[in-house]
Amino acid sequence: MNVTLSREQAGVTRPVHPAINLRKILAPVDFSNHSGKALAYVQAVARQFGAEVLLVHVVEPTVIPDNFGIVPPAYEEVGAALIKAAKERLTRLTSELGLDTGKVRWEVRTGRAAWEIVRAAEEAGVDLIVITTHGYTGLKHVLMGSTAELIVRHATCPVLTVRSQAPNLNDPHSQGLGTPAGRTKPMPTGA
Repeated sequence: MNVTLSREQAGVTRPVHPAINLRKILAPVDFSNHSGKALAYVQAVARQFGAEVLLVHVVEPTVIPDNFGIVPPAYEEVGAALIKAAKERLTRLTSELGLDTGKVRWEVRTGRAAWEIVRAAEEAGVDLIVITTHGYTGLKHVLMGSTAELIVRHATCPVLTVRSQAPNLNDPHSQGLGTPAGRTKPMPTGA
């Protein structure tokens, strides 16, 4: 049985530009405080648009340098344990988000994080990816790479990047979405 709710019934109260229709949002989750900050933005956007949310956690394979090409069995067990733990944490996180549980689903993937997130977005037909970026620069960026940057470059849908220093939407003292909290100097104007 399909039930169609009006925007008011769905709890969507703010007007939305008619050209923007976000039905599915993907949120990569690594269980860090940084990804938790992005989830606050996901909650806000999902509520505003009445969108579905897909949480994706990627377990990256463990690389074992070995001259014989044999992977010790213990490493496979570690991978299986990581996947099981991620599933349990995603199940808890789904209920903690405070969104309609029928509109939140999750999946655990194995592979390189950026590529699996882009692939998940394409397969699910998402309209927006929301991801946190640490804002590393220089040598740290070169050495650690940037999952967010790869996703921005290769995703076929828009990507909202939330800096780890962004305002915390769950903090009642935060200045909120789109406001440069703590900015002491005016933003430069393009000249």
